[in-house]
Amino acid sequence: MLWLAAYIGSILAINFAFSLFPHLDLVWSCWAGLIFILRDMVQVRFGHWALAAMLGGTVLSYLLTDPFVATASVVAFAVSEMIDWAVFTITRRPLRDRLWISAALSVPVDTAIFFGMLDIWDPTVWAASLASKLLGVSAVWLLMRTREGRMAVAA
Repeated sequence: MLWLAAYIGSILAINFAFSLFPHLDLVWSCWAGLIFILRDMVQVRFGHWALAAMLGGTVLSYLLTDPFVATASVVAFAVSEMIDWAVFTITRRPLRDRLWISAALSVPVDTAIFFGMLDIWDPTVWAASLASKLLGVSAVWLLMRTREGRMAVAA
């Protein structure tokens, strides 16, 4: 349940942050990487119910933040979530690979939709957003690979 609460709370928190302090878009862009990792952990633990979690975060965002930011967020999340769902459903690769493949496909799409809808065209913000998301999932991939290697040696 911790992953689920963290995911929903992060959706609300980042939309709230973008709504109140849009001039700190570079900071929020870096924070967005965490949400993708949380989304993947929710997907692993709850399967298709990850979509319900996204919907819950979206409803809270509409009620508590700027509706324009919430709309950009839900459209970007919905498209990237469908990409994520397809990767997790179709591929039979190890979890660590599915996490990375999903991020490599969904992160650029999510970034383009979200910032495009908010009319944010600063290359620094886009680069920070892409880098934070891909570096975060790459770190998780490396940790999972290392852990699996240790378990194989111990066996």
